[in-house]
Amino acid sequence: MFIAGTALLWWNEGRAVKTEKMLDEAGSAYVEMENPNKKDASLEGELICGTAMATTEDSLSDTQFGIGAKAIAIRRKVEYYQWVEHVTETRKDKLGGSEEVKKEYTYTKEWVGSPIQSSQFKDPAYQNKNMVLTTVEDAEQYAENVSWGAYKLNERQIRSIHSNEGLDLAIAENLLKELDKATQTAYERFYGVQKNNQQPAAQQPTQQPAIPDSIRALLPDSVKAQLDSLQAVNDSINKSIENAENKKDLEYVHQAGNILYFGRVPGSSEVGDVRVTFEKVVPAKVTVMAVVDGDSFKAFKAKNGKRFERLVMGKKSGDEIIEAAQSENNMLLWALRILGIMIVIGGLKGIFGFLTTILKVVPFIAGIFGWGIGVVCTVIGIAWSLIIIALAWLFYRPLLGISLLVLAGFLVWVFAFKGKDKLKDLATKAKNKGAEPVPAPAESIQTPENV
Repeated sequence: MFIAGTALLWWNEGRAVKTEKMLDEAGSAYVEMENPNKKDASLEGELICGTAMATTEDSLSDTQFGIGAKAIAIRRKVEYYQWVEHVTETRKDKLGGSEEVKKEYTYTKEWVGSPIQSSQFKDPAYQNKNMVLTTVEDAEQYAENVSWGAYKLNERQIRSIHSNEGLDLAIAENLLKELDKATQTAYERFYGVQKNNQQPAAQQPTQQPAIPDSIRALLPDSVKAQLDSLQAVNDSINKSIENAENKKDLEYVHQAGNILYFGRVPGSSEVGDVRVTFEKVVPAKVTVMAVVDGDSFKAFKAKNGKRFERLVMGKKSGDEIIEAAQSENNMLLWALRILGIMIVIGGLKGIFGFLTTILKVVPFIAGIFGWGIGVVCTVIGIAWSLIIIALAWLFYRPLLGISLLVLAGFLVWVFAFKGKDKLKDLATKAKNKGAEPVPAPAESIQTPENV
């Protein structure tokens, strides 16, 4: 851990500096593309920034469910309702050097991305409690031809578009019936046969009494128009009732918007239920920052070898894209710095952890000594990390590197020497206090009067 943390800190500083220089170079090299809808030969090989609609004529389909759309991408996400095991661990040192470890297991029902094997659960009461009504894999499909004005987006740019919308489900009725039957078989195998709820009596079509033509001829035109309107409404209602009767209700497969649900009651999930969410990526306005390469694009390559290419949603300027990339670089820099320092400290604690283990014969002493080792390892780890960071930056920015070295040296001096001097001062004061003469009681003092 100590070596890995050190290597991570060194690599991270070099990565951050190279990325910053690359972004500075890109920020000063790009040109604005005023009209992406028309090819400009003068921009060939140039780093451009422009905004246009990303569109496609490709039709994508999910062959497993027989649905699709004309879209930039379609995605299928699957979730399973399962029992999930959670472990809480507590450790306690015992007199004599042994350690007592207690584990507490709790179980909750949650939606997860893959089935969980409950046969491995520690609590026998929850073993073999999980099942799934069906298994479906996550899937995604991207269009090959996506236009951006007069140009085409490359694969990396296409995958960066995230204008997601729900995909309309138009699954064939015979497929739904097959899925419902298979789901029912799986459900009854695990839960047993369920009694069907009694369905209400089907509504019967209503028949509007016909008016004889002889009487109809005597009626005013306004009344005839109202009668025709009522008859049209009645015919529409009867047609809807007939369609509802002809369509068989499915008990174990349900459609709701862009979600296909496997289970008896979508609003009251049971273990084993499965829900599949379908989405599509629709045409959207995007901003591209990349190098023109014929009728497509490629990444910008800086002098130090770092590459840069961006596709962002909506309309953005080149300066906004560069600033956002710099912010991302700084956030990643500090995240990896903190991670590297923690790994270094953890490695040092692991190296000197044997001292605490030796003293575990008496847990109270081991606890105090372990706390002291933790403090020492933290101080040394931070100082060591600052030294590594400073040495890495010396190759790129000597002034900042020297400042970090001075700070690290100050920490070491405070810990190694100033602390030692403080202990000496305390010891000297204690010794001098013990050597001071004790004043005699007032009654024992000899004066001329009491002599």
